[in-house]
Amino acid sequence: MEATNTALDARALAQLFTEARTHSGWQDRPVTDDTLRRIYELAKMAPTAANTQPVRLVFVKSREAKERLKPALAAGNVDKTMQAPVTVIVAHDTAFHEQMPKLFPARDMKSYFAALPPEAREYTAVQSGTLQGAYVILAARALGLDCGPMGGFDKAKTDEAFLQGTGWKSNFLINLGYGDPAKLFPRNPRLSFEDACRID
Repeated sequence: MEATNTALDARALAQLFTEARTHSGWQDRPVTDDTLRRIYELAKMAPTAANTQPVRLVFVKSREAKERLKPALAAGNVDKTMQAPVTVIVAHDTAFHEQMPKLFPARDMKSYFAALPPEAREYTAVQSGTLQGAYVILAARALGLDCGPMGGFDKAKTDEAFLQGTGWKSNFLINLGYGDPAKLFPRNPRLSFEDACRID
């Protein structure tokens, strides 16, 4: 079959990459539940190891839920998170292999992963779950939202408040909404191709 992919235009690349920014200030505009559902429906289509799809997302949206998250936040992340319309807890399922009969029906991948040492399963869950968290950022940007990913939070407190009894473990957070460009800092430099890459 002949390839049908074409390069995205400059406007799309700007929205996803070159002009997209990490936001800390937010406009007072809601994000609908339908938009959150669309983010997941896009992100789930991107690749993971053996189609494991270990990411689990908690969309923290209500005021009550935000207050439960607040004690887990690093001091510098409190105000921007409480202001953001939605905060996503990007987590991974330590028992992801239980879903493998559905996700990989061609082979018995459930038994394969179940036979691995727990730390090997955890590695797969973290690696592919982190990939999926990045896909969530791109999906949100593709739908016109801005993102503010963060690592400054207490995972144990977050897991206790939101993930008890699930086997899910938090990885990082993403604030979602419509960013306030007036509150952006100047963009920091990036490494050049020559500094970061090799072609062997």
